[in-house]
Amino acid sequence: MFIIDGHNLLHTIIKIDESAEYITDIVLCRIISQYLLLTSQQAEMVFDGTGPPDKSVFDNIANLEVFFAGISSDADSVIEDKIKANTAPRRLRIVSSDRRIRKAARARKASSIKSEEFWINLNKEFSRKRHPREPGAKRHGISDSETKQWLDIFGIDN
Repeated sequence: MFIIDGHNLLHTIIKIDESAEYITDIVLCRIISQYLLLTSQQAEMVFDGTGPPDKSVFDNIANLEVFFAGISSDADSVIEDKIKANTAPRRLRIVSSDRRIRKAARARKASSIKSEEFWINLNKEFSRKRHPREPGAKRHGISDSETKQWLDIFGIDN
């Protein structure tokens, strides 16, 4: 499972690609959700601040749970707490370029990836060609009853 430093990733994306200024926190969440669906993974994203007054736009985003640190905390502290509280930290992948968070991840033996590297990997995944899944019948053939039905349709005696 990923834990993502939302604003850290957002600022990294804009630094890499100045034309990406259109990416807002909700747009970023939807992009990340598509990536998570493609890779069959789960994530939590933590943003600084309180977020928009109406947070319902962040509800029901597939495979992604969104948190806001609030007024009295910051995303780094929330992420550190999540790393400390996790019962299986080796399964975590922390996404942040922040040294403090990466150090907290190392202390619990969680893996970490810098925001820039994560964004590059995400874009590579989106650009990969997807081959549609083949039906099982293509590899295993059709059943005896289906064979009989086709033989009957074409008037072939078996």
